[in-house]
Amino acid sequence: MKITSLTVAAIVAGIMSVGLASCDSNSKTATANSTELNAPAGKDGAEIAATINIRYIDGDSIARRYQGSIDYEAEHMKTMQRLDNAQQAKAAEIQKFGAQIEQKARTNGYLTQETYAADMQRLQKMQQDAESYLANLARKAEVELAQRQVALNDTIEAYIKRYNANHGYDAILFKNAGIYFNPALDITDEVIEGLNASYAKPAEAK
Repeated sequence: MKITSLTVAAIVAGIMSVGLASCDSNSKTATANSTELNAPAGKDGAEIAATINIRYIDGDSIARRYQGSIDYEAEHMKTMQRLDNAQQAKAAEIQKFGAQIEQKARTNGYLTQETYAADMQRLQKMQQDAESYLANLARKAEVELAQRQVALNDTIEAYIKRYNANHGYDAILFKNAGIYFNPALDITDEVIEGLNASYAKPAEAK
């Protein structure tokens, strides 16, 4: 029987849309200002402020130069590439089967309406399964990357606490937590050197 050629683009198009879906405020600066303004009786506010021993680090430099941050970014890119590859593979599979349906329809390859309807149902099922598979893959990747980010942040914070245990600073701030810091207070290079020296690359998951 002759069946009008169909367009499967609308069915295939859905698969292409499936994919992977802090800075501190200035509160520390405000707290320091508040300390200065509310000096205890008998002490000058400027005298108290002068005794506060503060250093700062540049978070952007740590992201660029700390090997843990570099490895995290590389893993992030690999994960995104795997998701993209999976999406393209599923789309190609569905598109190929859709083209086969169109070809059979054009050449009267379907002898009954039932066989044509069965292939169309199969095509739709392929799309639904692919969307579910890709969504699940994206959720797992999101959780994995979030866990890696937390671990990275915890590692940096733990090192800075150990570093400060040997230096006794009253505060170590991120550079973007304030408007201006004297460059002499910058300990970024020291911190990055220490982070890299203590870094152990995680074993790759099998």
